[in-house]
Amino acid sequence: MKGVESKRPSKFRPYYIAPEGKVGVDAFAVIRDVIEAMDRVALGRVVLTSREHVIALEPRGKGLMGTLLRYPYEVRDKSEYFDDIPAGHVTKDMLELAKHIVQTKSGHFQPEKFEDHYEPALKELLKKKQAGQTITPAKEARPTNVVNLMDALRKSVQAEGGTARATTKRAAAGRKSSSKKAASTKQRKAG
Repeated sequence: MKGVESKRPSKFRPYYIAPEGKVGVDAFAVIRDVIEAMDRVALGRVVLTSREHVIALEPRGKGLMGTLLRYPYEVRDKSEYFDDIPAGHVTKDMLELAKHIVQTKSGHFQPEKFEDHYEPALKELLKKKQAGQTITPAKEARPTNVVNLMDALRKSVQAEGGTARATTKRAAAGRKSSSKKAASTKQRKAG
């Protein structure tokens, strides 16, 4: 089998895997088809750059996609990072507004819409340096602290053309009507 690194944006390193030559096509197809039919992921071992890795294999069209996994000793304990995070206080209104924002921004992932800005900026900087221009560091933008999350969520909704107040009222009305429906359902079941 041969593998080619895929262009999937992720912290993982996925590889497209296809059979090499006609000899292994049937065995490859059987493995791929049974994994897909049983809705499973196969685990295997692969050697890349003189090192053995664990790889997860998933069906992708006529081929397989392999994703390198980490060994337990390579994974840091999450408590080192998450234990000190304060609990925070999230209200129902905040959640409703945030859900509205997510729904209006949701769509299919289109990788072609994302660009690497670092490399072109570096090339431009090198051109200026080669041309003898003086290079001055860009001024850093001052961070803006969000004092009130609810206000920030409302501003985000308003920037999308909606009104935060109307969204909050709709969410509250939805909660009231669903509680009325639940109450009427309980009355029908009891009677």
